[in-house]
Amino acid sequence: MKFAQSLILAASLILSSHALAADNYQVDPAHSFVNFRVQHLQVSYVYGRFNEPKGTIVLDDADPTKSTMEFSVQADKVDTGNSGRDAHLKKSDFFSASEFPEITFKSTSVKQLDDNTLEVTGDLSLHGVTKSITTQVKRIGTGPGMKGETRTGMETMFKIKRSDYGMTYMVPQVGDEVTLLIGIEAIKQ
Repeated sequence: MKFAQSLILAASLILSSHALAADNYQVDPAHSFVNFRVQHLQVSYVYGRFNEPKGTIVLDDADPTKSTMEFSVQADKVDTGNSGRDAHLKKSDFFSASEFPEITFKSTSVKQLDDNTLEVTGDLSLHGVTKSITTQVKRIGTGPGMKGETRTGMETMFKIKRSDYGMTYMVPQVGDEVTLLIGIEAIKQ
């Protein structure tokens, strides 16, 4: 009897630790977006995005402080819907995509604010400069995908100054403040 109880206790501990383990996700580039908005000539906004974002997310619901997020986009994947403008943005006046091909974010801390909101602090590297930013990440939901896989989604919006990253060309004609709206859908691994 004692052996059976010990076996049941061991099995329940294994199942409990498995249920509380962090979940690893891979960003789905077909359903994820890195969008931006910047003022043009102080009269309107130009909108754009970076295609094919990549990244990994580790979500630990039992201890959100153990969660991590890493994302990247290629600077030459900038897309404003205008090929001439996109070519200019890739050059040294703006992103210097050949010299600084990757824009990255790597979290340094995660804190739970409420049931659906995380406060994420991390290092944003852009144009050869790395700065710490903090943003609120809204967890949209987690559920089954079309093939039975588990998916999770989240969104954040924040502002940066491009001059903080050494991108000063045409300020103020092209606004210094850039608003980023990032929507991520990721697949559990």
